[in-house]
Amino acid sequence: MGAEVMEEEQQPLSTQPTETPIITETATAYPWPALKFDVPPRKIYHFCHQFRRGSPNTNNFLKGVKWSPDGSCFLTSSEDNTLRLFYLPDNVGEIELESCASADASEDSYECSLMVSEAESVYDYCWYPYMSASDVSSCVYASTTKDHPIHLWDAVSGQLRCTYRAYDAMDEITAAYSVAFNSSGTRLFAGYNKSIRVFDVHRPGREFKQYSFLQNDKGGPAGIVSSIAFSPTHNGMLAMGSYNQATAIYVEDNMEPLYVLHGQEGGVTQVLFSKDGNYLYTGGRKDPYILCWDVRNTVDIVYKLYRSSENTNQRISFDIEPSGRHLGTGGQDGLVHVYDLQTGYWTGSFQAASDTVNGFSFHPTLPLAVSSSGHRRFSMLDTNDEEFTLSCEENCISVWGFSCAPFADGAYFDDNDPSTHLETQINDQDVSQAEP
Repeated sequence: MGAEVMEEEQQPLSTQPTETPIITETATAYPWPALKFDVPPRKIYHFCHQFRRGSPNTNNFLKGVKWSPDGSCFLTSSEDNTLRLFYLPDNVGEIELESCASADASEDSYECSLMVSEAESVYDYCWYPYMSASDVSSCVYASTTKDHPIHLWDAVSGQLRCTYRAYDAMDEITAAYSVAFNSSGTRLFAGYNKSIRVFDVHRPGREFKQYSFLQNDKGGPAGIVSSIAFSPTHNGMLAMGSYNQATAIYVEDNMEPLYVLHGQEGGVTQVLFSKDGNYLYTGGRKDPYILCWDVRNTVDIVYKLYRSSENTNQRISFDIEPSGRHLGTGGQDGLVHVYDLQTGYWTGSFQAASDTVNGFSFHPTLPLAVSSSGHRRFSMLDTNDEEFTLSCEENCISVWGFSCAPFADGAYFDDNDPSTHLETQINDQDVSQAEP
């Protein structure tokens, strides 16, 4: 894909909202199914071979995976600088997960629908928060790569919609290390070294607002801003993690710092708010614990969630299910661990791959999840290429189907019901760290 597009030809989004989109009552009050994590999920789709064949990089491996906001597809990133888009089959909602046959690992379930090749290594990517397959103009995602501006890609055609360009003091393009749309989808936040730049989504080019942390006397992110997350409750709060092991919480409108959180053993690689926006979860590289913070009382860590990641610099992502009750995370042991966020206790785990599970994401509406696995391998000169020795359970993408509790059991959760939030006895319990 060519990355050079004339500015007058750039078309980010055809519709420009004049106000913050309002989430309908149907979207917020949807009765999410209660997933049963004591029963191992069933693998219903599997992909591995297409990441190995035809790749110029013989050591290609997956780096992560993310569902689209409407759940129609998921996006993967890999070492060969390629973003691959996989649409779910039309009948996936009709599959009886309890009785369906397991995916055959000897061949891929189906081919990816779209491939976008970047020129350099992909640092980060994110979906437009109101993406819907029924509205073609909203089907976009942003990516940032080494030595290149931020690209906004069309998820239907694979064409480059527009670019958002930042320049350094020498008037040369500088690459963002992290990107995230705000909750309303009107602004694009990009993390740089000791600074953040904010672009108007509907005005591509080099116009942006810059907020520098060089003279930050409040202990903010003094290093590279590696991860950005917005509170899902539209309260104008965002969190930024950096490689200096600190996480800072800001007000979106004026970027006024509210809190600075210290406690991660390694550089922060992911920040994620709880569904009610009252709690923040942070994870770091070479750090075996995901930390839980109460953003209303940041004096102490609420609890720690263990994962096997203490021996790798690799990003290992985690996700919270739509009901807000459980968190799932991968690790170097090839397992996906699931924790109950109301108590901080380990709920269950399952074997997702034979190598590092670096990406895990819950489907936004269906009892599904997707995982990605892979890590960098260093082969000797006198050995064969890695792609001929990898098993089907290494460097792969898998879609998992979970069993659900029957509706008659009352085990369905309402996102508007305070009882499903983290407003429980969590602060009254002495939960220091949970480890499987």
